[in-house]
Amino acid sequence: MPLPVRWRYKLDRWRGQLAEMFRSQPKQVRPRLCPSCGSLVGTTATKCYQCGASTTYSLSAASRTLSRWLPQTSPVTYAMLSICCLMYVLSLVITLRFSGGAGIGGGLMNLGGIATQINFRLGASLPLGYELQQPWRLITAIFLHGSLIHIGFNMWVLMDIGPMIEELYGSARYFFLFVVTGAAGYVVSSLFGHLSVGASGSLLGLIGVLLAATTGRKSLSAQALRSALIRWLIYIGVLGFMFSGTDNAAHAGGLAAGYLLGRVMADRPPADVTERKRADMLGWIAGVAVAVSFGFMVFSYLQNS
Repeated sequence: MPLPVRWRYKLDRWRGQLAEMFRSQPKQVRPRLCPSCGSLVGTTATKCYQCGASTTYSLSAASRTLSRWLPQTSPVTYAMLSICCLMYVLSLVITLRFSGGAGIGGGLMNLGGIATQINFRLGASLPLGYELQQPWRLITAIFLHGSLIHIGFNMWVLMDIGPMIEELYGSARYFFLFVVTGAAGYVVSSLFGHLSVGASGSLLGLIGVLLAATTGRKSLSAQALRSALIRWLIYIGVLGFMFSGTDNAAHAGGLAAGYLLGRVMADRPPADVTERKRADMLGWIAGVAVAVSFGFMVFSYLQNS
């Protein structure tokens, strides 16, 4: 005796539900984009046919992943600001702990002053003989400061000109310029036998980059910017000779390095895939150098503690 139509319908529906419980559904495949050039690639491709970049990992892909955690505008400038401020707070806390509160007072210029011994242990730039044995200090010194006025002035200058240069050259090349010009400034400083800290060499390097970018430009905006930069250099030079302890050698070294790099580097963001790869490579070289230098700083601090 055949089953009624109603029961057959129910049995077919239950059979289908049971089959769905033990049957894997086909995975929906979405189109993929190359992380380097943005071209559409095959769903199973491991290499972009347009630019040749790996679709599973590349410097560009890692850069885009990291950029999600940074501000969308001027991310490197904000990152440098954050690192400098964190290192200042850390050095101030250590000074207050081990130096009996030496970082509290001492006049306006020394307000929030960091003990020289603390900056020495955290990676201040040293005379050349010591610098050759510990070259990581050329980079760590960029992110250390001597007082509240010192870091306040430097961070003000950074936020004033940093976003402009980062937009002009792109974040990766801007990061490279910041680190290399700062290190170059401390190479010159070490030749004069100075113990020094601060981002001033990098900031003068950025000014040198802008001077190189505006050289030969006839537009009113370029001439106005160049005139403003020259006035800045005059003010910095006067203040450098008025206040004792200013590392004018690091300023001069950073300025010269920035001007030379500005003359050889195109003053625009990367225009194609090849330039983007080169820019990313420069940025990652600077990033690895900073990370390794901070690693040596931590090891040296713990070893001497």
